[in-house]
Amino acid sequence: MPHRCVIPSIGRPRYPTSQSPRPDRCPLQRFTTVVRRFQPTLPCTPFRVSTTDQESPPLASELIHAILLLGAPGTGKGTQGAILGQVPGFVHQSSGDIFRSMDPNSEIGKLFRSYSEKGELVPDDVTIRIWKQDVDRRIAAGTFRPTSDLLVLDGIPRTPSQAKLMNELLEVHSVIHLSCKDEEALVERLRKRAQKQNRPDDAKPDVIRRRLEVYREETRPVLECYDKSIIHKIDPLGTPATVLRDILSVVAPIQADVLGNALA
Repeated sequence: MPHRCVIPSIGRPRYPTSQSPRPDRCPLQRFTTVVRRFQPTLPCTPFRVSTTDQESPPLASELIHAILLLGAPGTGKGTQGAILGQVPGFVHQSSGDIFRSMDPNSEIGKLFRSYSEKGELVPDDVTIRIWKQDVDRRIAAGTFRPTSDLLVLDGIPRTPSQAKLMNELLEVHSVIHLSCKDEEALVERLRKRAQKQNRPDDAKPDVIRRRLEVYREETRPVLECYDKSIIHKIDPLGTPATVLRDILSVVAPIQADVLGNALA
C-alpha cells in the first residue's frame, strides 16, 4: 500500500491564537541560516508553491507516484536510479545532478557550494525549492508525466523535515533502503569515485567521513517517516546487476499495480 509521511507535527501545524510560529523556523525564511539538526517538535509551516512564478508552472493536482532510493553516500543510489530511469514508466531524478548543473556563480549556486564543500546538507527550504522547480520543468517539457510515470527520487528527501514538506506532493509507494554496515568499503568507493571524476576535494578522507556522519545524523532518520511495510532493505555491495535485480523485484510489481492501465 502507498504511504505518506506519518508524522503530523509539520504537515498542518496548528497554533494557539495567542502564539504564532517563529519566523526563523519557517522554511521560506531560512535561506541564509546555517544547517540545523532536525528536531521533531519544532513547528514549521508547509511549503507552498508560488503561483506568480512564471518560469515554474504549477504541479499536477494529483499526488505524484514516487519511489525513494535511500542510502549513505557510496551505496550506488545514482547508479541504480540512472538504470531505472532508462526503463519506460520510470523517471529518475537525482538531486545531486540538479545541484551540480546549477550556475556556481549564481546566488543560489554560491549558497549551495558554501555547504557542499564542507560536506554539510543544504538547508531544507533551498533544497525543496530547487527540487520543485525541476519537477515543474519536467512536467512542462513532457519528460515526466505524473499519470503514467513513477518518479524515482535519488538524494531527496534528505531530512525528516524535507519528507514532511514533500508529503503534500508525493505518494510514496516504496522506500528502497541501500543499507551497508561496512563504512570502510563506502569510504574507498567514494575516494575512487571522486578521483575518477577529478573532484579532489571530495576525495579527502575527512570530507568523506563527514558526509557519512551527516547521513547518519540527518538523513537516516527519514526512514522513520514511512511505514515499515514499504521499506525494503537491499545490500548495495553486490554487483550492479545483482543490486538491480533486487530492486526490480520490489518496484516492478508497484509499476504494474499503480500504472498498469496507463502503460498498456
